[in-house]
Amino acid sequence: MQEDLDAWVLRGKELKNRVKALIPQDFEALALDVFRYQAAFNPLYQTYIRMRGVSVEAVKSVDEIPFLPIELFKNYRVQTGFAPILFDFESSGTTGQIPSKHPVCDPEFYQVHALKSFESQYGPVGNFHIFALLPSYIERGNSSLVFMMDHFIRASGSEFSGFYLNQYETLVEQIKAALKSDRKIWVMGVTFGLLDWVDSGQDFSFWKEAVNEGRLMVMETGGMKGRREEWIRDRIHAFLMEGMGLPYIASEYGMTELFSQAYADQGGIFNPAVSMRVHLREVSDPFAEVRIPGKVGGINVIDLANIDSCAFIETRDLGSLESDGIRFKVLGRFDNAEMRGCSLMVSQDFS
Repeated sequence: MQEDLDAWVLRGKELKNRVKALIPQDFEALALDVFRYQAAFNPLYQTYIRMRGVSVEAVKSVDEIPFLPIELFKNYRVQTGFAPILFDFESSGTTGQIPSKHPVCDPEFYQVHALKSFESQYGPVGNFHIFALLPSYIERGNSSLVFMMDHFIRASGSEFSGFYLNQYETLVEQIKAALKSDRKIWVMGVTFGLLDWVDSGQDFSFWKEAVNEGRLMVMETGGMKGRREEWIRDRIHAFLMEGMGLPYIASEYGMTELFSQAYADQGGIFNPAVSMRVHLREVSDPFAEVRIPGKVGGINVIDLANIDSCAFIETRDLGSLESDGIRFKVLGRFDNAEMRGCSLMVSQDFS
């Protein structure tokens, strides 16, 4: 047992250091090493691999790695290794649903990684005043998005950066004051919060000059959280662009079960963090891969920052890949029918 513990500690530290230093050319080699590590030290994933009839030793490419159905984060502890769990990130869900829980053993690693991922696309957060309009998330105390944005807000060092519920007048006054500085403005909003802000009758002409100068970014996180009718992303963006006087709306793709994020500017095309790759599966067969650019499939995510949980997640989102095989679009979600990958585990007891 002590040998296992020593091997786990050393291997986990080594893998996290490799994630921190990761470049795209090393992604596949690291993914295979993370797979072998998690197959050895994650009991739930180990069981799933066995039930799939997959031989760990036979897996020679990332295309052969099994993806764990995301629903299992609702009913089981998805943890690799033996580190103390300091807290859980927990999903919001809707009334009557069981929330997903993602154990957090190393919050500093998450913060450093999330900040690096954002800054690789948008530059230092110190260049921004950050306004987080995240009412449904703030009302909970265990949101990964709030945890991330709190770190960004503190790192920005801005007197104006902060969280907002639905204090639209205060939010506008703070943005107006922040616009007098040389920094850019970043409004990060849950989708229904941004829609409600437009519906409040706000006149957004106050930031027209900043928009024309390219100094203002509004980013939505996706989802209505049961607060409003679900809209497709194109309709949401068209409504917000018209109501706010913006040429585009940016988007963030992240979730409770992931430590990495992807960001999209115009066109809803997401650029994943260097630690993140999207693979697509056939809608009617979770074990068959979609390889044709533009074809719709179920989104599987490799998130190499998930060292302490599981890096290979079968989500319930639908999407398509761009021709480069890296960038992707999110086009919707599966319905509520249970997916076959998850049904393999329903009757299992992992206690």
